[in-house]
Amino acid sequence: MNKNFLSLCAIVLACNGIAAQQQQNDSVALQKLDEVVVSDSRFALKRENSGKTVIKITAAELARNQGRTVAEIITTKSGFEINGSRGREGTILGIFARGGRGKQVLIIIDGVRVSDPSSSSSEYDLRLLPVSNIESIEIVKGAASTLYGTNAATAVINITTKKASKKAISGNFQSTVGTQQTADNQNYNASEFTNLANINGSLNRFNYSLGVTNRFSNGLSDLINTEEKDAYANYSLDLKLGYQFAENFDIQLYANQTKLNTGYDDSFVGIDAPFLFNSEQERIGIASKYSYSDQGSLHINAAYAEYTSENISAFPNDFEANNYTLDIFNKYTFNNQFYTILGLNYIQDASRFAEDRQITITDPYANFVYVSSFGLNLNAGARLNNNSEYGNKLVYNLNPSFSYKLDDGYIKVLSSYATSYITPSLTQLYGFFGANPDLNPEENRTIEGGMEYANSTLRASALYFNRDENNPIIFDGANGYQNSEGFIDAQGLEVEVDWNLSEVIQWTANYTFTERKGDNAIRIPKHKANTSFDVTISETTFASFNYAFVGKRLDSDFSTFPSTQINLDSFSLVNFYFSHTLLDQKLKVFLNVDNLLNEEFVETIGFNTRGRNVRIGFNLTL
Repeated sequence: MNKNFLSLCAIVLACNGIAAQQQQNDSVALQKLDEVVVSDSRFALKRENSGKTVIKITAAELARNQGRTVAEIITTKSGFEINGSRGREGTILGIFARGGRGKQVLIIIDGVRVSDPSSSSSEYDLRLLPVSNIESIEIVKGAASTLYGTNAATAVINITTKKASKKAISGNFQSTVGTQQTADNQNYNASEFTNLANINGSLNRFNYSLGVTNRFSNGLSDLINTEEKDAYANYSLDLKLGYQFAENFDIQLYANQTKLNTGYDDSFVGIDAPFLFNSEQERIGIASKYSYSDQGSLHINAAYAEYTSENISAFPNDFEANNYTLDIFNKYTFNNQFYTILGLNYIQDASRFAEDRQITITDPYANFVYVSSFGLNLNAGARLNNNSEYGNKLVYNLNPSFSYKLDDGYIKVLSSYATSYITPSLTQLYGFFGANPDLNPEENRTIEGGMEYANSTLRASALYFNRDENNPIIFDGANGYQNSEGFIDAQGLEVEVDWNLSEVIQWTANYTFTERKGDNAIRIPKHKANTSFDVTISETTFASFNYAFVGKRLDSDFSTFPSTQINLDSFSLVNFYFSHTLLDQKLKVFLNVDNLLNEEFVETIGFNTRGRNVRIGFNLTL
């Protein structure tokens, strides 16, 4: 039997043993039953009233992952595999959720869709987002186009940035130094550095936040069997200003500039090369809320973003793009049972090719949630997509669930039927290579069914999903981009456990089975599992062990023609985190050890992966 699978079983059995010893401990007051989720309905509802198994990454969990990237954190969650997150810093990321591709995942920052219209699929580059500026992340899996529009087919990653302190002035400073090394070259040279500084506060009705983050690494080459180190640098500046005009009316203004520079090699011939990719994002936005009664409020979220990038290689090119996003919606609650949203979403994407091109999307939408007094919950809605290039498309969702209250907790049965759409990108419509202005949107249909149990110390869930992709856009050699006549079907099972075994030990685990039919399903593991033991040693000391198992998957060797299909072996990784606070909880020092057992593995054919690596750092809050 596979040794990785045996390792996972051993951890699960150990957990059960610890749990048995802790069953008599009823002094835990962890209040899992009061947890609130927002993203699946846009209302703050108790988890038991949600028809989804929402993943919530809290500020506390982010603090326990200091030094890691957003991609490293998200890839540990059920249903997700982010290819490249375990490789050289700056490697291109491939986001796979529920057997889908990156274009089927929508990323939202502070209520506004973010995407790069110059990329081939209008995807957002997660490398542009520093963890240091994030307050929390909520992930809703499944089709969510009714509430969020295009690209919300397999998941929505809803990111909330940090809010200002209630004090007049507060500061947060963090510095991390670490290694970037492969399993067969454990030199332990300091080659990864992260520094951040944030000043924020509140003065009467005014609040402000200014943050600067810089990340640099220069320890690994992009490709295996090459020696030249490919450097990566990321600089980010974030400004947020807010004003409370009245108790029922506030406005937040924000601005961001991020610059990314990364070297890479010639992967087609597998040799060192002085290639360089430069990217810059500049984004400004506004978020306002006006509460006209205790039951109703009007919200406006708007942003403008510019993206520029330059590819210095054997085939040099550069890109320029921008987009406007406006989302206006009204929220109203009837009798604390009916929660309604009526909204209008407007998007304008523009990019420069032989000439400037743009598309516009204007979507009215409606959604409502019914929370009954006898356990029935219903989330339903519809959106009419109006696209300047292909016309209209209707999407809808129906998400009933039923919660049965227990003396300490609840059992919830949930189900969902939802459709979604993916708009053809500007590159696919009007780009330089294989453009097709007659493309239609991709269509997705998702069915879900599952159960969740929760009490004051335990939450466990199991969910089956089935997703059908119709009209997928593919690049068909000499014919360019085409809507394929075939179907792609993805199905799977997701299991999650979050268990406070005692007042000081927390166990979390997840398992995902994914099966994709209709294409080669490259880089998508059929089996994947993650588990973590978090131990609060004292009020000032914390430790965590994490285990990740990634099963066998298929990859393509694109350095050959035609490309060769290769089966990649499964692998397991063990990570360790330790922190200790000083100076009355103001100073935290921490240690991260990734791939503790120094396992050698392949994530993408021909590209380097990280062996055992160490990060140490501090976080100072004033």
